[in-house]
Amino acid sequence: MNLLLFGVNHKTAPVALREQLASLIPEAGEVYRQLQDCPEFSELLLYATCNRVEVVCVTENPDAAAARLQAFFAQDQEVAASLKDALYVRLDQDAVLHLFRVAASLDAMVVGEPQILGQVKAAYREATGHNATGAILNRLVHKAFSVAKRVRRETGIGDHAVSVSYAAITLGKKIFGNLEGKNVLLLGAGEMAELALEHLRGQGVARVVVANRTLERGVQLAQRFRGEAVSLEELEDQLLTADIILSSTGAPQRLLTRDQVKAAMRRRKQRPLFLIDIAVPRDLDPRINDLDNVYLYNIDDLQEVVEQGKLHRHHEAAKAERLVAAETLKFVEWLATLEVFPTIIDLKEKADSICRAELEKTLRQLGPMSDEQRQALEVLTQSVTAKLLHDPIIFLKRNHHIKKPHKELSLVRRLFNLDPEVQEELRELKKKA
Repeated sequence: MNLLLFGVNHKTAPVALREQLASLIPEAGEVYRQLQDCPEFSELLLYATCNRVEVVCVTENPDAAAARLQAFFAQDQEVAASLKDALYVRLDQDAVLHLFRVAASLDAMVVGEPQILGQVKAAYREATGHNATGAILNRLVHKAFSVAKRVRRETGIGDHAVSVSYAAITLGKKIFGNLEGKNVLLLGAGEMAELALEHLRGQGVARVVVANRTLERGVQLAQRFRGEAVSLEELEDQLLTADIILSSTGAPQRLLTRDQVKAAMRRRKQRPLFLIDIAVPRDLDPRINDLDNVYLYNIDDLQEVVEQGKLHRHHEAAKAERLVAAETLKFVEWLATLEVFPTIIDLKEKADSICRAELEKTLRQLGPMSDEQRQALEVLTQSVTAKLLHDPIIFLKRNHHIKKPHKELSLVRRLFNLDPEVQEELRELKKKA
């Protein structure tokens, strides 16, 4: 029994190939139906995150399983042409480590990205809905979730901004402490400002107003965030109520001057105003930042925050890697015990069988005795048997990490003659030789 992980990610495959493979995910039910019929797989999990498509499976034949998966995903000729060089295969401990790193967001394009764990959880729910997982994958995936939570709890991998949009939130919190209940004014409908607006909504801002050159586009965006749309001509009036302004238009001239903001601040009674200008060329007069209680940041300021955040996260990632490596070893140890359990059970059953047979023979020879005497003999024989088996069983449990576990198991089974039919066959072969 082996664990095999098969897939492509942002490090090995171009976005076009990842998109083609990810297109299978909405039809995951059909994928599971086809792959579950294949004898190479006993358990399966298919998942796609922002930058990867991977399959984890339990198999008795890793080479055949990998070949089957490659053939399945390469049915499209366009995919087949580029899949071979892009895919990777991880086996057993490497597969466990890889999945744990994915769930903990250590193998992400942006280290510490929180969305990845949710995507794996959703994929796992899909897999269990199709009865594609079993005891091994269920334990593996739940352990991956547990490891990811520990990484979040015990390291700072999720702290500090690592995207321009989230950097805006970080700076806003430094000014206001808490963004809950603040009013946001969005100038333009640029993608980066839109992402920042999504983050701000998550922080509990109260009101969103979108001012755009094209009112129709402004209305569409405002509706997404349960806000309202206004024209750019109403900008000075909106300055009186806004706490946070995000600007990302393509306007050739300044949208706000120092004098306009200065006049608005008098009417606002100097209530703090936070402005983010991520437009190039800039929408907001840089001299606005000279005013009291006004805080203006541009794209370079945000990028500096991002770089600091990346350095911090990479430092914390080293701690996370140690944690993940330790948990991987623990899981692999548990996985290896699955191979020795049948031998342990056979060993105990054989010993119990011999014990019962010898006890019955002795009892017949001793003649009549009381129930207490009979029970004392039974306890004695069971105790001796348990103590004799103690060391062999501990050996089996503790030595499953050796390089050739199958040879060790074979030795134990031969030593205690746990497969008499196999031994008899070997003797017959030797006679013929």
